[in-house]
Amino acid sequence: MSEVKDNLRYSKEHEWAEEVGDQCIRIGISDYAQHQLGDIVFVEFPEIDAEVNAGDSMGSIESVKTVSELYSPVTGRITRINTTLESQPELVNQSPYEAGWLVEVQVSNSVDEALKALLTPEQYRTHIES
Repeated sequence: MSEVKDNLRYSKEHEWAEEVGDQCIRIGISDYAQHQLGDIVFVEFPEIDAEVNAGDSMGSIESVKTVSELYSPVTGRITRINTTLESQPELVNQSPYEAGWLVEVQVSNSVDEALKALLTPEQYRTHIES
């Protein structure tokens, strides 16, 4: 069974979102998603300061099996990327909720509004079980 953290919100595309302060939300892919992808070998990041819209592609993630789009669960501006993944993409598999996070976005609206638009942990569990 995939781990679903109770302190996060989730998108139907399997990204997670967590408030990290100063109108910023940290984003990664869920444990379920990394299991489905298999061994991650490359992450393509958006540029710092790039504007992203909720539901739009913001990069890709490549595994030994496939290449998948990464979708932004929120609207805002990219403020930080996890550059460690450029040399250690396997951290997404080993630690999807901690060391394997992908980007941070400064949201355009309030953090609360951005997170409320996403799935609760309970809703996400139902989503991946169906």
